[in-house]
Amino acid sequence: MSVIANKLDQVLDRTQKLVDLSKALQERNDLINLENQSIKVALETSENKRKDLEEKLRVLKLAKSLEGTSEKTLDIKQKINEFVREIDKCIVLLNK
Repeated sequence: MSVIANKLDQVLDRTQKLVDLSKALQERNDLINLENQSIKVALETSENKRKDLEEKLRVLKLAKSLEGTSEKTLDIKQKINEFVREIDKCIVLLNK
């Protein structure tokens, strides 16, 4: 009977080690998932900032193009109207 008891103890010890290992791996997995979520938020924030900067750059280029030209008032008004229409389209897309 002692051989069976020893084998049973070994099985119980190995089972406990597997349970401990499983818990440790689950904790590590949880930490990795949390880190992943944090990185996703940082990436989304960076993407939003990049888009804002691109929009500012586009507006700045537009302002410089209008500043450096000697176009007639009518041409400038037409460009402004085009930009207003483009902004309106963007607003419609944002509201969807």
